[in-house]
Amino acid sequence: MTNPAERLVDLLDLERIEVNIFRGRSPQESLQRVFGGQVAGQALVAAGRTVDDERPVHSLHAYFLRPGRPGVPIVYQVERVRDGRSFTTRRVTAVQEGRTIFNLTASFHLPEEGAFEHQLPPRHLTDPESLPKLPDEIRDHLGTLPEALERMARRQPFDIRYVDRLRWTKDEVTGADPRSAVWMRAVGPLGDDPLVHTCALTYASDMTLLDAVRIPVEPLWGPRGFDMASLDHAMWFHRPFRADEWFLYDQESPIATGGRGLARGRIYDREGRLLVSVVQEGLFRKL
Repeated sequence: MTNPAERLVDLLDLERIEVNIFRGRSPQESLQRVFGGQVAGQALVAAGRTVDDERPVHSLHAYFLRPGRPGVPIVYQVERVRDGRSFTTRRVTAVQEGRTIFNLTASFHLPEEGAFEHQLPPRHLTDPESLPKLPDEIRDHLGTLPEALERMARRQPFDIRYVDRLRWTKDEVTGADPRSAVWMRAVGPLGDDPLVHTCALTYASDMTLLDAVRIPVEPLWGPRGFDMASLDHAMWFHRPFRADEWFLYDQESPIATGGRGLARGRIYDREGRLLVSVVQEGLFRKL
């Protein structure tokens, strides 16, 4: 059976149907809407396939406009906005059943020598091998995984391990800081194409970030009192990386108000080098 990492690579392998038009699969899942990380990752693949390989992506800014339907293909239309001496800009529109569901603008930069360097260090660097896998941590608490979570765990392309133990009760979350950190890596090799690794990490960046908004309000696992959906998503890629090697995703939520919550993430390698910065806003409505 194909492992989840191979399925992720296949999901990111878009069909080119015209010079600037691509089609991506949308697996039939038991979800209400297509996973936002999938659409963002596929849109970035479409943009990247129209740019020279020596220009890696350095930033993306995206808006989720409508929920996508699982099982229905998504067409990605690329506009070649600019091809400069150092920077290339692409705009991607994702269309499903004749309706725009997602917009992304991506900028690509020919690497050059910087005048200086500095970065903020991570708040903590732990050993990911010493932490339990997420499904195992849930099994330890519940005794067994509910069937829906068991199916999700088998399909999950990333190994996720929380630095802090999961909180299971209302008392445990009351007064908690809206911060979280997880170690992640693809569950198998992703090949050697840097664009695939960038788009796979874009996929992963949408998996846990908005959870930071919910931390002071309700346990992350168990019945959810809120429906949440991504509104917009921005990423800045600082250094080369591989998404099939361990990376630390440090997350925090500075504010939640007016039905929206903001989350910020910083992604580090095991040596504490900052690789990627992420900002996301989500919509939160009571069920």
